Amino acid sequence: MRIALISDVHANLPALESVLADIDGRGVDAVYHLGDLVGYAPWPNEVTRLIQERNIPGVAGNYDSTVASSYKHCGCKYEDPTQEALSHESFRWTLEHTDAAAKAFLGSLPFRLDLRPQGGHLSGPSLILVHGTPTLNTLYWTEDRPDDFSLKMAGHAGAKAGDVIAFGHTHKPWYREIGGIHFVNTGSVGRPKDGDWRAGYLLLTMAGETVRPEVMRVEYDIDRAMEGIRSSTLPREFAEYLRSGGGA
Repeated sequence: MRIALISDVHANLPALESVLADIDGRGVDAVYHLGDLVGYAPWPNEVTRLIQERNIPGVAGNYDSTVASSYKHCGCKYEDPTQEALSHESFRWTLEHTDAAAKAFLGSLPFRLDLRPQGGHLSGPSLILVHGTPTLNTLYWTEDRPDDFSLKMAGHAGAKAGDVIAFGHTHKPWYREIGGIHFVNTGSVGRPKDGDWRAGYLLLTMAGETVRPEVMRVEYDIDRAMEGIRSSTLPREFAEYLRSGGGA
């Protein structure tokens, strides 16, 4: 079974449209999203509608649940005071510009999805989808976390050898197998932070005991995305961030 996993779209409609077009050409069996559909770009309503129109199931990211509940902040991590101030501006803008229908949809997203790609009648591997970790959608599961941390998270998830835990939130893709459990970060569709501006998603093959994750990168109309940000009242810095792919 070939499954496409998309995460951290962050209201970047041009990136999402290009990723879905790429997925459509690959003949996948299913598509799921891992949250953070909104924030930082000016298309929160259009992105949520497209996800609904395409019937793409998924989980709640921290941005989704905080916007849906009108929380005091997005639960994001800040690297410096400037980034923190900009993040607060993004959150206020998104709260004000996300309509009631989109907020209702975001609020309906579950924290976690558990899938049995080989069907419930077989004792095959499970695919566990979360945004951050199996305990919190605000906790960053970065590649430099020690193996003990990953195994602790696997314990919280009830994962066993052969299972896959997929997550996003950090905007940086990575993969590791520990004790037969597969841990994979999908990267980000709409706001990569690994220095590559192209939209990212994960193509996951699960067949018998075979698990093969492939990080896919897709070029999109980044000029349209940047102009959309500049034409809105969002901080202009967000446009340049897209071009750099989060790099310096």
